Amino acid sequence: MTSIVVYRNDLRTELTHLQSGTVIENDAPTDNHGKGERFSPTDLLATSLGSCMITTMAIRAADMQLDFRDTRIEITKTMSTDSPRRVAGIKADLFFTPAFTATDDQKEQLERIARNCPVEKSLHPDIRLDIHFHW
Repeated sequence: MTSIVVYRNDLRTELTHLQSGTVIENDAPTDNHGKGERFSPTDLLATSLGSCMITTMAIRAADMQLDFRDTRIEITKTMSTDSPRRVAGIKADLFFTPAFTATDDQKEQLERIARNCPVEKSLHPDIRLDIHFHW
């Protein structure tokens, strides 16, 4: 078992990661009867893509002895306007610090690793992905 999700109230759930005991909460979004005071389930889906991309890149960057600290990904999620509600697109902009100095070959390897992370490979092909690397 990976996690436990418990419905609390007011369209809020509590998510517990069993291995670490870490707890986070999420809310339904404001455009679907929620308060939007926490990540929504679809926010977590889109954000998981960014987390997966940056983590897999960091593993390879460490092997390359590159300073990957403070690299960030800005995620924008787009919902479909038709029914059923679903994530229609995810935009990810990756930004690297001036301390990050990589060769063109290393950058190409890192982009390939990011684009093959487990979350991206798990997303439905109908979800439009708009990924930009800002070296």
